[in-house]
Amino acid sequence: MKAYRLLTDDDTSAFCHKVTEALSKGWELHGGPSYAYDAANGVMRCAQAVVKEVPGTYRPDVKLGSL
Repeated sequence: MKAYRLLTDDDTSAFCHKVTEALSKGWELHGGPSYAYDAANGVMRCAQAVVKEVPGTYRPDVKLGSL
């Protein structure tokens, strides 16, 4: 099965660490990052999709962050 996650966070080093951690666990980038201004909080937000081939079949109770 191919698992998909969309990682998001404020545009800080925490976002980069979140993506780097996913890459270190075997996730691969899927497309480029996205940026948007969050007017409600006055910050830039980042998003990056990642995918990973994992054994088994999809179940809605799968904790994608633990794969």
